Amino acid sequence: MLQIRDVDCYYGEAQVLKSFSLAAEPGEILCLLGRNGAGKTTALKAIMGLVPARRGSILLDGAELTALAPHDVPRQGIGYVPQGRRLFSDATVMENLKVGLMTRQSGPEVLAHVLDLFPLLKERLTQRAGTMSGGEQQMLAMARALCINPRLLLLDEPTEGLMPAMIDRIRQSVLDLKAHGVTTLLVEQRVDAVLPVADRVAFVENGRVTGVEPAAELAADRRLIDRYVGI
Repeated sequence: MLQIRDVDCYYGEAQVLKSFSLAAEPGEILCLLGRNGAGKTTALKAIMGLVPARRGSILLDGAELTALAPHDVPRQGIGYVPQGRRLFSDATVMENLKVGLMTRQSGPEVLAHVLDLFPLLKERLTQRAGTMSGGEQQMLAMARALCINPRLLLLDEPTEGLMPAMIDRIRQSVLDLKAHGVTTLLVEQRVDAVLPVADRVAFVENGRVTGVEPAAELAADRRLIDRYVGI
């Protein structure tokens, strides 16, 4: 599915990813866990072409992504929900969704499926995105990404700042996507936020993946978490 091999990324002359390597399997929920500044968000941006890789390879089902312009990456079937959501706040819910639909010319059946996953949005199609609550905006950001009918979904801190009830909704949405075969790469800082949904957890430190462990084993033995991040 997704193969990241020995990727180096920089902001100016400051190197952020250092021989970053990771693999995600079809239908897997893989979490990137680490402290602020570890390189988690940069890894997602590298996949999307927003931070170019100076070295290494990023493959989706064998197709090289690093040679593509950023606007061509979503057309390969990659949905991205960045931290902060980045919605068109003055546009309606439906207008935001149409942006996703146009990316890969998705049909009405895709929209219907997305609205089944997020039924609350059916009632808000004419509402301006900027007037919605934080949790509702997060749902819309995920729905817009799903409107491209992705094979791979990248989520950057999707539960940040949300109430517990909305966090549960987001978690359930991720599990629903897994049931439909979507691979999810999930960035988080909080262990307890990811263990209930993740299949595996990749620990990121100083721009490198320092270990990958099954989430079930981490939940059973928290000493493994201490070994990687000292939480």
